[in-house]
Amino acid sequence: MNCLVTGATGFIGRALCAGLVEQGYSLRAVSCSGAVLPDGTPTVAVNLASSRMPSTLLEGVDTVFHLAGIAHQRALERSYNEVNHQATVQLARDACAAGVRQFVFLSSVKAMGVSAGAQPRGENDCVPPVDSYGLSKWRAERDLRSAFDESPMAVTIIRPALVYGREAKGNLALLDRGIHLGLPRPPEEGGRSMIALQDLVGLLQLVAANPGTTGTWIACDGQQYSTRRIYDILRRRAGKGTGHAWCPRWLWRLAASVHDLLFPGLESLWDKLFATELFSNSAVCGELDLSLIH
Repeated sequence: MNCLVTGATGFIGRALCAGLVEQGYSLRAVSCSGAVLPDGTPTVAVNLASSRMPSTLLEGVDTVFHLAGIAHQRALERSYNEVNHQATVQLARDACAAGVRQFVFLSSVKAMGVSAGAQPRGENDCVPPVDSYGLSKWRAERDLRSAFDESPMAVTIIRPALVYGREAKGNLALLDRGIHLGLPRPPEEGGRSMIALQDLVGLLQLVAANPGTTGTWIACDGQQYSTRRIYDILRRRAGKGTGHAWCPRWLWRLAASVHDLLFPGLESLWDKLFATELFSNSAVCGELDLSLIH
């Protein structure tokens, strides 16, 4: 099977490329920079924000894994829309025209909007996203479903929850850094869904191994992770003992409020740390044999 991966040098892209090669698939790796993968595999430099995928790269490809995009960072709304939305749909159109059989789009649970309750949400439990990142992913999903509903190219949309692994970035990296700087043990409050990097890679490979698979699925491991639980896991990984919860809840609240005054954003720091955002993986478990993921 011939596979093309965009965003090949990213956190998920590197692991997916390694997994595809290990499975014996032929790989065409694409990145914005054209950097080399850890195993020495070269990538082709294509900036999807300003140019389309060359047709020569899509010729003979069976499955396109579209991972490239602007992630959780402060960017202009226009940039999110151009890269995460418009470039995604254009790539899918080009892939279909080239005869690609399967287009796998890595979206995000952020496309489902903010949770209004504490119960795990299914794929249809959506509200309009309020942030530019989530909105761009939601628009891409909407247009992919609309444009390729009757297409010979199967389109699969995967919405991963927070992905964890040894080289994770974002809030997990910040928490890990805080632990090394002496951050006290957080209060036991809230909880989020997560998925291990290798489990997500296994799911993506499983989709590719089932040509013609279509649908929109949440990817998570079905467990609930509070910030305290993640804190404890990171401490154990660092060879540290159990942290001390010497900082009372009210002081965490106060510190989060001060942070929000200094660095205002759409989501408060308290909610980032202690909100409940849970998702269900029952749909994908019912559709695919996840026992095949190693």
